[in-house]
Amino acid sequence: MSKIKKLVIGIFASIVLVISVGFQSDFFEIAKQIDIYTTLFKELNMYYIDEINPAKLTNNAVNHMLQNLDPYTRYYDEQGVEDARIEQTGEYGGIGATTYNKNNSLIIREILKGSPAEKEGMKPGDKILKINDIIVKEYDEKGASALLNGLPNTVIKLHVERQNKQIAIELTRKKVVENPVPYYTMLDAEVGYIAFTKFNEKAAFEVKKAFLELKEEGMKKLIIDVRSNPGGLLIEAVKISNFFIPKDKIVVTTKAKIEKWSETFKTKDEPLDLEMPVSILVNNRSASASEILAGSLQDYDRAVIIGERSFGKGLVQRYRELSYGTQMKITISKYYTPSGRCIQELDYTNRDDKGTISKFSDAGRETYKTEIGRTVYGGGGILPDIEVEKPTTTETTKTLLNSDAFFNYVTNYFYKNTTIEEPSKFNLNDTDYSSLKNYVIKNNEDFETKSEVEFKKAKQKAILENLYGSLNNIFKELLDKIQSEKQKELDKNKEEILHTLTEEIVKRYYYDEGVYMQKAKFDSTIIKAMSILNNTEDYSSILKK
Repeated sequence: MSKIKKLVIGIFASIVLVISVGFQSDFFEIAKQIDIYTTLFKELNMYYIDEINPAKLTNNAVNHMLQNLDPYTRYYDEQGVEDARIEQTGEYGGIGATTYNKNNSLIIREILKGSPAEKEGMKPGDKILKINDIIVKEYDEKGASALLNGLPNTVIKLHVERQNKQIAIELTRKKVVENPVPYYTMLDAEVGYIAFTKFNEKAAFEVKKAFLELKEEGMKKLIIDVRSNPGGLLIEAVKISNFFIPKDKIVVTTKAKIEKWSETFKTKDEPLDLEMPVSILVNNRSASASEILAGSLQDYDRAVIIGERSFGKGLVQRYRELSYGTQMKITISKYYTPSGRCIQELDYTNRDDKGTISKFSDAGRETYKTEIGRTVYGGGGILPDIEVEKPTTTETTKTLLNSDAFFNYVTNYFYKNTTIEEPSKFNLNDTDYSSLKNYVIKNNEDFETKSEVEFKKAKQKAILENLYGSLNNIFKELLDKIQSEKQKELDKNKEEILHTLTEEIVKRYYYDEGVYMQKAKFDSTIIKAMSILNNTEDYSSILKK
């Protein structure tokens, strides 16, 4: 080899080396960690005493890694990919029921109206013991529930326990479509009401359909209810915002690490209505796309926002294909409303030594201006123009509302009462609250607070250490005290418990539609919104500088 050729090669190698070192300094570290994981996995597979499950180990490792980022960046295995598709489209082949696993059986939590499950008489509380010839207890919750789904027009046979009786049910799976707009109506001669629960691929279509039908009925003012709507597809929020603001207006801007993923989303169509007074209802569980809708219309002074401060999710995710049919949903950007504010509540990049995530304080919230000059705030969600404060829910109440005791009480109520009044007339009272409390006391094992769980652990340790005999009376006194305090904590949220109980009972008879029918009559936030919309002076004064 000539000296010139050697010199050229040497120079080229040096350039490559310099470029490699200069190009993303963490590249070597990433390659190093991947190699460590690969070699570790090989060693485990070859030498570990028992058989290992590679898929399960990998899932656990990946999920644990992602937990250190934010709660929205997720990994989906092959089954999870289908779950993600359903989340986006609102369509799947199945029986139209949601489930949870308890005591080796799959329990029906909710039935969709018009679904195969509803048509065949299935009810919330039904325990599925067998799916075709497969025994449910041999599967985990995810695997068992997946067996209920399948191609439309395929037959599925279920062995079910209901109220201590076992029955066989045969269903034909159908294409199940989750309607993001479960209810819309005229509240009075002029005020229309649209509730929608998610921003899937059908959201804009269904909202537009509801709007046009209500306008035909004489609607001159509109309430849009996105309380507890967790969001979904950003583009659907842009489309719905476009119904009320002019063409070529900025709805949302995203800023990402990758420049091509930094985008500005503008309205593309002529609006449905630029003059109609609009109110948007939000609460602390209105998130993501719900906040884009509320934030954009607030920034353009196009709607009065009423309710509680929203959730504060200013992050955007995108699905990315991975190998072997898997994928991940990854946070790629932050979004900003037209005024320039990001409403993200938590800073996941800054955790303390204990893993606690820092939070934007009210004192540190930056101010921005709407189109006409009103002051609005960044960070910590969308602050409503009119706040409707709710009582602080105690942890004990939260535990109750998510407990088997609460669910089972509603189930027993359903079977004891063949009918109830229509939702617009149905309400519960103090007697019903007392009945629930008595049931909870009798079935305390289905309603355990965190304190009780830890107390039982301490008791078991005392038994193992041969200390329980001398502490028996003390433990009993403490347990009685916990029970007494638990009842007092429930009484603090009596109103909320009755409210939630009412909704759950109505849902058993009239499905989601019934819940919103009930809200339309009794909900204080809806009543407040109607009052403001029906008072032109009040409405206009809110939207002035």
